[in-house]
Amino acid sequence: MAIAKVTEIKVSSPASFDDAIKQGIMRANKTLKNVKSAWVKDFEVSVGDEGQITEYRVLLKITFILEDLVV
Repeated sequence: MAIAKVTEIKVSSPASFDDAIKQGIMRANKTLKNVKSAWVKDFEVSVGDEGQITEYRVLLKITFILEDLVV
């Protein structure tokens, strides 16, 4: 029986929401094993003084499978 765990991460990119999602998945894979899916929970932008978008942010829920301990 597999057991999954969900963790939230917030990630940003100066390029796009799509890039922020890709960066988040890549970062999650550096730390977590068995990443199986991601759900975009929230979108956000940071706006500069002149009204331009300076940063795209996403809140991701990352699902990964826990490894069984061998006893």
